[in-house]
Amino acid sequence: QVQLVESGGGLVQAGGSLRLSCAASGRSFGRNPMGWFRQAPGIEREFVAGINWSGGTTLYADSVKGRFTISRDNNANEVYLQMNSLKPEDTAVYYCAASYYTSVPSTVGQYHYWGQGTQVTVSS
Repeated sequence: QVQLVESGGGLVQAGGSLRLSCAASGRSFGRNPMGWFRQAPGIEREFVAGINWSGGTTLYADSVKGRFTISRDNNANEVYLQMNSLKPEDTAVYYCAASYYTSVPSTVGQYHYWGQGTQVTVSS
């Protein structure tokens, strides 16, 4: 059974940092693009960051550029999201996802496996 399991969420003050991890099991995603999305209450799930299979190409939403960094460890079958300079508007459930595309997709429909999400809350 293929699973993506996120961890590392929590409560942090504005300006603080968190590092999210996503551990994959059931199959290797070493040749797949991976991404992070987030969803706040009442808002559609939105793209945050994506990374190609080698880590050589990354893509970020404008709202997180310069603050968030996506990375991956294919040997460990994991992907990470380092979040710095967090703002209250970053508060959401963060989801890890894997895609069958060869490029780095940025829409929900282009990802085929999803984790259950981890809550990130940034207090002002």
